[in-house]
Amino acid sequence: ISEWTLPSARFPLELARDADAGSNSLLTYHLTSDPSFSLSMKEKPGGKKQPELVLERALDREKQSSFELVLTAVDGGEPARSGTVQVRVNVTDANDNPPVFSKSVYEVRLSENLPVESLVLRVRATDADAGSNGRVSYSFASVPEAVRALFAIDSESGEVRTVGSLDFEVKNKHIFSLEATDGGGLTDHCEVQIDIMDENDNAPEITILSLSSPVPEDSPTGTVVAVIKVRDRDSGENGQVSCELSGEAPLSIVASSGGSYKVLVLAKALDREEAAFHELVLRASDGGDPARTGTARIRVTVLDANDNAPVFSQAEYTVRVPEDVPVGSVLVTVTSTDADGGLYGHVKYS
Repeated sequence: ISEWTLPSARFPLELARDADAGSNSLLTYHLTSDPSFSLSMKEKPGGKKQPELVLERALDREKQSSFELVLTAVDGGEPARSGTVQVRVNVTDANDNPPVFSKSVYEVRLSENLPVESLVLRVRATDADAGSNGRVSYSFASVPEAVRALFAIDSESGEVRTVGSLDFEVKNKHIFSLEATDGGGLTDHCEVQIDIMDENDNAPEITILSLSSPVPEDSPTGTVVAVIKVRDRDSGENGQVSCELSGEAPLSIVASSGGSYKVLVLAKALDREEAAFHELVLRASDGGDPARTGTARIRVTVLDANDNAPVFSQAEYTVRVPEDVPVGSVLVTVTSTDADGGLYGHVKYS
């Protein structure tokens, strides 16, 4: 009997036979007591009565899948004789139960460097029906292609695995729906929330926004030489960057209020005559463990200023000349040098 059979439905039972005659063969029927069924007698042509099983209330296979009843036939003799037959009622399944996920929301935290084909989670849905009606398959509900590019679900096991590389910096949270469908087409849905945890997979990036080179050697201390942007795409401590200069450069770092911009300023006076240029390396390190670093090379050329006077090779030249020396004779050659370059170092005499 299908579990969807309506109450009052009737099912004919087998007639008993008695070889006696007269009142000794008159039969009455009895059924073991059960609230789901009763016995009814249907008159047949010839005066015989057909026992019928009557359904008294709705069945539910998931609560009780079978019933064991006993039908007894008793004749009218003295003493009475009886015969029995076992009536087994099997309740056949109807697809009256949808699949049900064990959770309405599954929450998972994953590292962004999780390898492809790693297990993310396993969802499970149960169906109280039997056979194909209780067989559940899993699939994505309506989800964007971006989700399908990162995750896949096994239709039989409910295992969700990665099929693409996760990246916290691209997207740190994924939310999508899964669907469980039984063999009869009934469905249930659940939501999956995946939080991506940041890993220190990005080194600091240094961008030189502006660089003043050459720098006049008579520039005062505090003069801005370069403006640099430092960026780390990681978050938290992994994205906190500190900077330092290497090399003997007369520069210092001043951080902006936002922290992502660094200003290089003169920390002491320049002297082109000591060094015509300065090579330095700016190193940026993040707070990860282990830390990742980024570097940028900066060359600052020093522009000459006229900060040096000519200097004679001697402070005094003494020359003895005969009084009859011809006009136009060279009496002495004086020399002087100037530490400056270019026009600033070109010396004229008077």
